[in-house]
Amino acid sequence: MLSRAATPAARLARGLSSSAHCRAKVAVLGASGGIGQPLSLLLKNSPLVSQLSLYDLAHTPGVAADLSHIETRAQVSGYMGAEQLDAALRGCDVVVIPAGVPRKPGMTRDDLFNTNATIVATLADAVARNCPEAVICVIANPVNSTIPITSEVLKKYGVYNPNKVFGVTTLDIVRANAFVADLKGLDPARVNVPVIGGHAGVTIIPLISQCSPKVDFPAEQLAALTARIQDAGTEVVKAKAGAGSATLSMAYAGARFTFSVLDAMNGKEGVVECAYVRSEETECKYFSTPLLLGKNGIEKNLGLGRLTAFEEQLVAGAMAELKASIKKGEDFVANRK
Repeated sequence: MLSRAATPAARLARGLSSSAHCRAKVAVLGASGGIGQPLSLLLKNSPLVSQLSLYDLAHTPGVAADLSHIETRAQVSGYMGAEQLDAALRGCDVVVIPAGVPRKPGMTRDDLFNTNATIVATLADAVARNCPEAVICVIANPVNSTIPITSEVLKKYGVYNPNKVFGVTTLDIVRANAFVADLKGLDPARVNVPVIGGHAGVTIIPLISQCSPKVDFPAEQLAALTARIQDAGTEVVKAKAGAGSATLSMAYAGARFTFSVLDAMNGKEGVVECAYVRSEETECKYFSTPLLLGKNGIEKNLGLGRLTAFEEQLVAGAMAELKASIKKGEDFVANRK
């Protein structure tokens, strides 16, 4: 039986370890933004990365020059503007997409759809043409729709591989780990809470019953904890008072997921992460569950596991919103000229 309880912080530490020997070319699309810059810094610091290709509409040469002065092995190149997008992607093994506009106070993830849907579709189109075999890690919100968008664009080119397209929901796991550890006085680096479903509001379903180490909460406290995990993004947006959304924690989470993908590509066994992917585990076409990663992306979907009655209610309550978000993404590509 595969364990889902691998120390989460160890995944990031492995990515920064000098003993790693994978030599991958990684592209960050949206590298000049609030997530893209700290994410690129973490990737530059990792020997898992041999080439770091940074792309954005502005300021990328400066970000690349800044990072290139860091005394680590990854070679950094910067690309700016639509005319340089193809060059940024050629030969890439992994593409991470934090591009898009951030949430502001009063905005839902769905409010971001019109702008970010176009951005993600354009970038997916370029990936399909330039590095169709790459693993794609989409951070751009709303992930519940941007993953169907990415998939449908790749299908149009005949290069869709469902085992290589991931919606990065790792921030939900990171938050759940931190909040549980704080409530129970545990070392957060040793807490692992699977989070399934999607990546917005009620579709975020933390499986506290499957937490490692085992924890228990009274029903009222469990409900409050679940609600906090589901609404944690809004917590950050409000705290920043209009100055942005979650960027540093998302960069950490994005790096953690990317390092897990690279570890698995490098032959490491037993690498498990939750992500929003094409799925047969529920009635939704896309659903996040723990995944065993391998050299070619998803090796095995580990499913939902045993759920409590409370968690079953959460799953049932997420279905309508997930289906609507998936359809919205698919319809966007179908109607796109």
